[in-house]
Amino acid sequence: MQVPSPSVREAASMYGTAVAVFLVILVAALQGSVPPESPFPYRIPLDPEGTLELSWNVSYTQEMVHFQLRVREFRAGVLFGMSDRGELENADLVVLWTNGDSTYFGDAWSDQKGQIHLDSQQDYQLLQAERTSESLTLLFKRPFSTCDPQDYLIEDGTVHLVYGILEQPFPSLEAINTSVLRTGLQRVQLLKPNISTPALPSDIRTMEIHVPDVLVPGEETTYWCYITELPVGFSRHHIVMYEPIITKGNEALVHHMEVFQCAAEFESFPQFNGPCDSKMKPERLNFCRHVLAAWALGAKAFYYPEEAGVAFGGPGSSRFLRLEVHYHNPLKKQGQRDSSGIRLYYTATLRRFDAGVMELGLVYTPVMAIPPQEEAFVLTGYCTDKCTQMALPPSGIHIFASQLHTHLTGRKVVTVLARDGREREIVNRDSHYSPHFQEIRMLKKIVSVHPGDVLITSCTYNTEDRTLVTVGGFGIQEEMCVNYVHYYPQTQLELCKSAVDPGFLQQYFYLVNRFNSEEVCTCPQASVPQQFASVPWNSFSRDVLKALYDSAPISMHCNKSSAVRFQGEWNLQPLPKIISKLEEPAPQCPASRGQSPSCPTVVSINGDKS
Repeated sequence: MQVPSPSVREAASMYGTAVAVFLVILVAALQGSVPPESPFPYRIPLDPEGTLELSWNVSYTQEMVHFQLRVREFRAGVLFGMSDRGELENADLVVLWTNGDSTYFGDAWSDQKGQIHLDSQQDYQLLQAERTSESLTLLFKRPFSTCDPQDYLIEDGTVHLVYGILEQPFPSLEAINTSVLRTGLQRVQLLKPNISTPALPSDIRTMEIHVPDVLVPGEETTYWCYITELPVGFSRHHIVMYEPIITKGNEALVHHMEVFQCAAEFESFPQFNGPCDSKMKPERLNFCRHVLAAWALGAKAFYYPEEAGVAFGGPGSSRFLRLEVHYHNPLKKQGQRDSSGIRLYYTATLRRFDAGVMELGLVYTPVMAIPPQEEAFVLTGYCTDKCTQMALPPSGIHIFASQLHTHLTGRKVVTVLARDGREREIVNRDSHYSPHFQEIRMLKKIVSVHPGDVLITSCTYNTEDRTLVTVGGFGIQEEMCVNYVHYYPQTQLELCKSAVDPGFLQQYFYLVNRFNSEEVCTCPQASVPQQFASVPWNSFSRDVLKALYDSAPISMHCNKSSAVRFQGEWNLQPLPKIISKLEEPAPQCPASRGQSPSCPTVVSINGDKS
């Protein structure tokens, strides 16, 4: 519906009223979820140039996300939204566009060809549009779930945000095709846990671990490694918090960072400052794998529970640390310098519990493999009741954070806790997992694991773009399925993972060889990757491999931090029996807001919406 443009005086009056009404609505909506001085606590740059900046807040009581989108050097419009993997086709979008005379705001979606259509159910609600000489700011909101088949369900875990910039007017929304726009994607965890910030101790000290004025390579992706060390005689302390240090102007360049502690069995580590894949990188740096801190774009400071901290320094602990910074430079800019890193907050007043990190999932072994051309192949690793019974204290452990990890073909990761044969709760799940966005995430609720419990970690992989089998291993073209869980009190159990029994896998190769016209290599001297490479991947070989992984006995790695297994028999172990599985939660549709508008909102970007 066309609305006449208001006069300057009317626009000013309407703008003032709109701002006042908006502030009342916003304060009421967000009351109790964030301090008044910070209505939008989370902020990320969407594009490499910094043209688009997104801020947001989450209201769990209303199951609503409030967004603030700032567009610098606004021209003719902008689109923003979400999609399964960051594609612009089949995306859930909100679009601000002009036809040259009027400006419109509408909830939209794109089809398989990238053509944009107005959504019959308008679930994005514009609260305010304000334009200054430098930028345009849009304030809008959307429920987590809308029960609209064209809308994206906002869940825990990674969300792939998409954006596009309209350089010129379009006569209608349907005239816009995403293929002609300047577009991109950004990954973020939108639904941050609503956890209160613990108080820091009075004797808190800080330590900055950052790269030393690095000249960032003009390549799209760079992993930069830097070795540093703690002071000589540095005594045992607890890390209780850490936060990112981002060089000003590089907010869109620094994608994620991790601080690793090196292995204590080596007295020294060579200095290194360069790309992690450099041929000059010393081999010994591969023994710097114990995670102390991890940050990814969009994350704020990470706090440990008040009763626990990560121990570092002192006897039995390596003085050497490795900082790894992932630079995402899609424009391949040259000459950018960076000194980003992580600031650790630590205390000499040791807390009641040491926090520990435990690896769950699959052993790094080629016996676990994914056939090529698979859309959603699932591999599962187990931490069995036998291992937790032996290794955990009678009072159990408490998981408060988790970092999921696969390599390039990973699409979904979930860890479930089972007790007495019944799945009880989700430890962590990411249904839109991306290997390009990995961070330690605080859990919304601490998960307690008792002796005799089972932890089941499943990863879903997509190998549609591969013609060869993908085996498990350390290489980036190989695969992993890991959940690094952060917990307290620390125990000797550092690795609780499994893999199919190698003997049963050999039976698989013999079976496939027997029932296929093509010969499968089953000779004893052939390695498992060589045997997998000779398998003809048809429906029979695929289905039998799935059945093998779903039923064959497993080899358990119930390991101490010294890499020695706990005493006992761990080969040819039966799969845990699960008699009851958790049901997928049904999306909660928002209460009816009355008749949904069938047309976009006409907007005066002088400061109000009509």
